[in-house]
Amino acid sequence: MLREAPPQSKSSGTLDPKPTPSETLDPKDWDDIRALGHRMLDDMIDYVADIRERPVWQPIPDGVRARFHTALPRAASDLGEVYREFTDFIVPYATGNVHPGFMGWVHGGGSAVGMLAEMLAAGLNANLGGRDHMPIEVERQIVEWTRQMFGFPDSASGIFVTGTSMANLMAVLVARTAALGRSVRHHGLGGDGAVLTAYASTASHGCISKAMDIAGFGSDALHCVQVDRYHRIDVEALRAKIALDRWAGLKPFLVVGSAGTVDIGAIDDLAALSALCREEGLWFHVDGAFGALGILSPELAPRLAGIEGADSIALDFHKWGQVPYDAGFLLVRDGVRHRDAFAAPAAYLRREIRGLAANSPWPCDLGPDLSRGFRALKTWFTLKAYGTEKLGAVIARTCALARYLEARILAEPQLELMAPVQLNIVCFRYRAPEANEVNGDIVIDIQESGVAVPSTTLLGGELAIRAAIVNHRTDVGDIDALISAVLEFGAQRSSSRDDRVLQVEQSPPLAM
Repeated sequence: MLREAPPQSKSSGTLDPKPTPSETLDPKDWDDIRALGHRMLDDMIDYVADIRERPVWQPIPDGVRARFHTALPRAASDLGEVYREFTDFIVPYATGNVHPGFMGWVHGGGSAVGMLAEMLAAGLNANLGGRDHMPIEVERQIVEWTRQMFGFPDSASGIFVTGTSMANLMAVLVARTAALGRSVRHHGLGGDGAVLTAYASTASHGCISKAMDIAGFGSDALHCVQVDRYHRIDVEALRAKIALDRWAGLKPFLVVGSAGTVDIGAIDDLAALSALCREEGLWFHVDGAFGALGILSPELAPRLAGIEGADSIALDFHKWGQVPYDAGFLLVRDGVRHRDAFAAPAAYLRREIRGLAANSPWPCDLGPDLSRGFRALKTWFTLKAYGTEKLGAVIARTCALARYLEARILAEPQLELMAPVQLNIVCFRYRAPEANEVNGDIVIDIQESGVAVPSTTLLGGELAIRAAIVNHRTDVGDIDALISAVLEFGAQRSSSRDDRVLQVEQSPPLAM
């Protein structure tokens, strides 16, 4: 028999029988937020349409930076005031990769189509970890299209991730499970795992070494192989290194080829790497962060020959694909091995043959994330709205602009080309004494001027100005503006150093 609950004392408070309004984050007046939303959309379209009227980048004033070190907001604020803070203090100090003068790093320029798609995705607020809903079918559509791009079989699987750094890590984990079996997920690397070795070129991205670290092998398990003058991995040196490591008792399991190296955009001989990996029984992964999408250009696709033989490919739709950040992607030839590396049954992820829990496997079986945004929608919109022929033409044009920049450099006696131009990345410098210091200052001067944003890299110990032409808005005039800025600031920096040297030479001797 249930006991009657004791009456509450006045000191402990009494239950209020009166209903209270429900708490919600929806607006009280939908017309008000609709009007502000239209204004936001118009402002962002104007921002992109008029981007050339803005500096590429500008330093953040101390006062602006200080505004973002305030206390946690406890009370509500007017949405219009919040938006005004965004327009006044965030928009003017963005990275600048929407601007056609941004050439510093391999950042895509985005598009108005992608921006609108991102808004639609936010409205749906879909979680693409699993369940049976149409957003996952959109992602599966992109997987199918990507398989077609690279000539992968129908059994291949794919998944959207934040970017190629994550995709490369996941590829290492898939290769690890393929080499050691599913038991590695329960027992760890153990003795066999301790002697596994992977291979990449000395020009490969640093995230490959980090992936080996995170995957438990340690970065020393990545053996870096020398490159030729075009920064492509030396395949014969790789073959010899694999043989030597086997003789020493190590167990090679993975080779990472590059389709567009970070420094100069070199593409390894993917066909030769694919053949070598088949001979040696090794997993062949391609880091194609930006270069893999060159497959969409009839002009560039032949240079990617062999990529169709990869076991996995990592790429970013948010680079050459011009999809707004972020939209990384991992494609795996063997979907079963992909699932073996990540699928983990759980009671709360029970699968059914009908209802919302149907239609497995789910994306959470193919990666570490259960909560996943609708990255596929902006990619789907981009591919549908522009088509691969248009995107391929944009990609080819960035390479043509790189060749134009190369010609401008070769025509200027004061400039020096530092590496062969292979895709869309050009490395050069201003000729001057103390060239490393001078060119480092030139790059910062140009960035602070707002005219353009190049970056720097080191090639053979020499600092180079690096221009990565990725943005579909970049034109010949932007290349000319970069060259003019390098020459102008280079002359200023060289002159100031000459003045300092002259002052030192003419200064009186120190008193004894």
